[in-house]
Amino acid sequence: MAHLNTEQLDAGLDHVRASPVDGGTIEMIVRRPGVGEREVLEAGELVVGAGLVGDNYVERGNAKTPDGSAHPEAQLNLMNSRSVDLCADGDRERWPLAGDQFFVDFDLTEPNLPAGTKLSLGSAIIEVSAKPHTGCAQFSERFGIDAARWVNHNKALRLRGINAMVIQPGTVRTGDTITKLDERQEAGQKRNHQAV
Repeated sequence: MAHLNTEQLDAGLDHVRASPVDGGTIEMIVRRPGVGEREVLEAGELVVGAGLVGDNYVERGNAKTPDGSAHPEAQLNLMNSRSVDLCADGDRERWPLAGDQFFVDFDLTEPNLPAGTKLSLGSAIIEVSAKPHTGCAQFSERFGIDAARWVNHNKALRLRGINAMVIQPGTVRTGDTITKLDERQEAGQKRNHQAV
């Protein structure tokens, strides 16, 4: 399959950068039950310390941690839906190949979401981690070398996406809103969650 070149990807950058800075949308949820396996979900459960229920995050581990266990700051991967759609040349069926659990129409840039930012997704709350999320060899194989370089070129734009951690469990559905929380909003959402 032919992949987009850098010039074609750059031509779509303004559309990606026009993503909502708050009040975005969960466009797709993908669970990875095993290596290379993808399941598109209408809804998913998020659990503190384990990420998306049924995903292989914990079992897969991480070669870069001292004991090979899953990296605590990479429970979830979120990618901008406009960015993945551009890399996939408009083929939504190819989005899951990127390997992320959440594709969101939302501004994931570093100025908009510095590490430590809390986000509300459905009834869950997640926190943006400082660990960078970068395109790997598999991303290059699936979307082309130009796409892999493009998503990694400008770190502040985070075209490849972000890593995040679950700090409040909950249910997330396709179509749910993703919003930034200040401390007051976070406390209110936690109270509401405990009351349910």
